[in-house]
Amino acid sequence: MRIIRTVAGVRAAVAESRSRGEIVGLVPTMGAFHEGHLSLIRQARAQSGLVVVSLFVNPTQFGANEDLSAYPRDEERDAELAREAGADVLFAPAVDEVYPDGFATTIHISGITEVLCGAVRGPQHFDGVATVVAKLFGIVAPDAAYFGQKDAQQIVVVRRLVRDLDIPVRIVACPIVREADGLAMSSRNVYLDAEARAQATGLNRALTAAEAAVAAGVTEGKAVLKAAMAELTASGIVPEYLELRSPDDLLPVDVVEGPTLLAVAARVGRARLIDNRMLEA
Repeated sequence: MRIIRTVAGVRAAVAESRSRGEIVGLVPTMGAFHEGHLSLIRQARAQSGLVVVSLFVNPTQFGANEDLSAYPRDEERDAELAREAGADVLFAPAVDEVYPDGFATTIHISGITEVLCGAVRGPQHFDGVATVVAKLFGIVAPDAAYFGQKDAQQIVVVRRLVRDLDIPVRIVACPIVREADGLAMSSRNVYLDAEARAQATGLNRALTAAEAAVAAGVTEGKAVLKAAMAELTASGIVPEYLELRSPDDLLPVDVVEGPTLLAVAARVGRARLIDNRMLEA
């Protein structure tokens, strides 16, 4: 595996691979790898001739009072894990390589960035996501890009980006990877002390309770949310949001009839955690 820090270097590696007729897969990350990230790399490895993993803590998607400075970073560890999972290239640029002096372009996607995490963190969060992902797609020009389903809203945003700008990349959503107790794996889980770590498992229990309610024939949205909220309350968790949304356009859902995204976010201890479950009557 090569560690490359420049746009020119990555483009040269991709050009070399394409000259051999290989499929190029991209796994965009902010590092602090866990099994969720590694599952994306392994899936890319299974489907690609060249696997590029980007490692870039993107400053433009963090708000003024968020955890940019504290976000966990350990490039040496991440590089070894990426190598073991099958990456060919680790693209680890400096901030000024991605955003050179005078950079003045922002991509805003209307309608789907103002809800859920956008309503809490501000729509500028997804402006930062869309802009950096568009840059990565322009730099790497992958055939496919791999994202974790835990960031469900991000996947909707990226798919809209690709559709609206006619970017020829296939977006692959990979299943959420969970700890043995059901907590969705997240780089921010390192912020949790033992008490908060136990409390955080209430997020998955809430999703499971809603899923069980739907399986038992409950389809009215308020009743489904009530089942989930009962578990959150029992765990002492006050959600930032707990909502039913269409998985395609994030419009509100009042009745669970077809595939429906149940999304939750909450602050537990020092960590802001998100999770979701796809429900279907």
